[in-house]
Amino acid sequence: MNRYCFLLRVRPELLDQYRERHRRVWPEMLAALAEAGWHNYSLFARDDGLLVGYVEAEDLTAAQLAMEATEVNARWQAEMSRFFTGLGGGRPDHGLQLLDQVFHLEGQLHTLAEGQNR
Repeated sequence: MNRYCFLLRVRPELLDQYRERHRRVWPEMLAALAEAGWHNYSLFARDDGLLVGYVEAEDLTAAQLAMEATEVNARWQAEMSRFFTGLGGGRPDHGLQLLDQVFHLEGQLHTLAEGQNR
């Protein structure tokens, strides 16, 4: 399973509403994400609107394409787009700014253990 981290920016004046919307995500949206291969998906927000997302997937592009094919995602993105800034009028799910992973504890521990077992 691959790990992905991304950034988006929520309008600070709408951050409380954004948080409220995510307390009760539509059940059909939750099911679509799970069926599309999104695992361990989390969002973290800073008070200035910086949003950090984390998701695990076999292939993020494939998981995104699977969501793209759902009607519920189109509705969700249309309703959520007003919360974001810096997207140039695009949809939030098209504006993910992916970050490069620079460290993973378990990965290095696994590599270390494999080296000791040789």
